[in-house]
Amino acid sequence: MSTRTGSIELVTTQGPEVPPTTPDNAGTRNESSLAPVDTGFDAWSFLVAAFFIEGIVWGFPDAFGVFLDGYLHDPLFMYQPHASTLLPLIGPLSSGIIYCSGPVIYPITARYPYHWRTMMWVGAVLCSASLFAASYTTKVSTLVGLQGVLYAIGGSLLYPPCISYMSEWFVARRGFANGIIFAGTAIGGLILPLVLPNLISCFGTPKTLRILSITVAVLLVPSLPFVKPRIPESRNRRQTVPPRSRDWIKSPIFWALVATNTVQGFGYFVPIVWLPTFAHEMNLNPTSSSLTVALLNCLSMGYLSDKFNPWFLGMSTLFSTSFATFILWGVLSQNLAGLLAFGAAYGILAGSWTCLWTGFVSPFAKDDNNVATYLFGYLMLSRGLGNILCTPISSAFLATTSDFDFGIARSCFAGSAGIAMLGWVLDAKTRRQLSGLGAR
Repeated sequence: MSTRTGSIELVTTQGPEVPPTTPDNAGTRNESSLAPVDTGFDAWSFLVAAFFIEGIVWGFPDAFGVFLDGYLHDPLFMYQPHASTLLPLIGPLSSGIIYCSGPVIYPITARYPYHWRTMMWVGAVLCSASLFAASYTTKVSTLVGLQGVLYAIGGSLLYPPCISYMSEWFVARRGFANGIIFAGTAIGGLILPLVLPNLISCFGTPKTLRILSITVAVLLVPSLPFVKPRIPESRNRRQTVPPRSRDWIKSPIFWALVATNTVQGFGYFVPIVWLPTFAHEMNLNPTSSSLTVALLNCLSMGYLSDKFNPWFLGMSTLFSTSFATFILWGVLSQNLAGLLAFGAAYGILAGSWTCLWTGFVSPFAKDDNNVATYLFGYLMLSRGLGNILCTPISSAFLATTSDFDFGIARSCFAGSAGIAMLGWVLDAKTRRQLSGLGAR
């Protein structure tokens, strides 16, 4: 018995020493078994699935101008009390709720990641069911509740994991990946305005909503299984963002970003809502105008944000958008060619702003995906405020002037460009200070 024990001790001594398992080396072992970042089937399949979800969640609210044109000329809705005020709210209300839910939903995503696969399926059901139920309503108020509110709740549950998981799957190409995902909005806004007018004219609004409901379900069911985290989720809740990771709250650069984002959001949604109606009043093709306004330059801007300062890129696009709105809308929009030129320029310039968010967030979040998720939530909120406020203000303006003058949008883009210039100066100053400290 003792001899056998000694033999075992001898073998153990001569064998390779196995280090004790600690949290550090356990993480190293687990890291080697994870899927690679920035490449591989899992990363790209996630990106494609997130692209489709982005297009579904945001494509409908952004293309609501086509529905609004139909509702405002449908006797079933146009003569109801407050129809001219409530109907234009549906699209901005839907996207506004998704935006403004960010500070609530995104921290929950970060703290309880294990439950989000289930909540994505719940969100998918709500998005599809809300459109299907809206097809049977004959009241404007119910239409607002279903298309505006319930759809937004579904989108709020469906969308955040796409942003949270993106930081796990992409590191060096994060800006480019962000641009691809956000380009889903462009494709949704590209296809829906092209298809919806023909569907509405052939089948009417109710049947068109049912077709959309089925299409949403058909696209989401095969996409959701690929939206998964790279790092296995724990059933235990994560800790909240530690105090040392909240230095961005005291940063003037961050608040310049919030101010720029809010003002840009206010101006951006005015043409999105009213351009199809304006085209109808001018006896122009609303399909063409909606189509061109949806041509967003997300891919190239996302790629550039990995290479260049996002403040400079943002300032350039905002100044260019203000100039394009002044010239192409204020001077040349009375004919189809001018309207198409405005739609194309507006979509390319104004639509690329959100693709810069990853570049803005990275200096604050560093490599902390939890902080990045929080900051995305606050940017969503600030943009949502502008989104929600733009419709009642622009509706009141149109009621008093009866003129589709997008001077409000032009002024907002010029103002946001000025704030972005301030942010660029502050960012450059901070970078010089950090460079000086590093040289020491």
